[in-house]
Amino acid sequence: MKKERLYEKLENYKRATSRLYEATTLQIMDDIVYDGVIQRFEFTFELSWKLMKDFLEYTGLTELRSPRGAIREAFAYGLIDDGDQWIDMMIDRNKTSHLYDEEEARAVYEKIKHHYAGLLIAFGNQMEQELKTMR
Repeated sequence: MKKERLYEKLENYKRATSRLYEATTLQIMDDIVYDGVIQRFEFTFELSWKLMKDFLEYTGLTELRSPRGAIREAFAYGLIDDGDQWIDMMIDRNKTSHLYDEEEARAVYEKIKHHYAGLLIAFGNQMEQELKTMR
C-alpha cells in the first residue's frame, strides 16, 4: 500500500469520526438518535481497526487479521494509549450487532458519547502525526 492511500483512508476515517462526534452532541434523546449513534460507532470502529492494520502493515508488520490483533499491535507501536479501553470498545462493538435490549443499547450509547468517541478521535489525530513524520 502506498502512503497516499493511507492518507485517503485517514481522511475517510476522520470524516467518520466527525460525523460520530456530531451525532453524540445532539440534544434530542430518542431511539432514532441512539440507533444512529450506534450505527455510526460501528462504522467508525471498523474503519479504525482497518486503518491500524493498514498502517502497521505499511511499517512492516504482517498477519494482522483481526481487530484484537490490530489493537494489540497499535498499542505496542504507540498509536493508541489505552489498549484495554480499545478492547472494551471492540467488545461493545461486537455486542451492538446483537442488541435487542433497549437498556443495553442506551448503556453502549453512553459509553460511545462519553468515552469511545474521544478514543476514536485521539487515534485519528495520532495517525495524522505518524503519517506526517513518516518517509
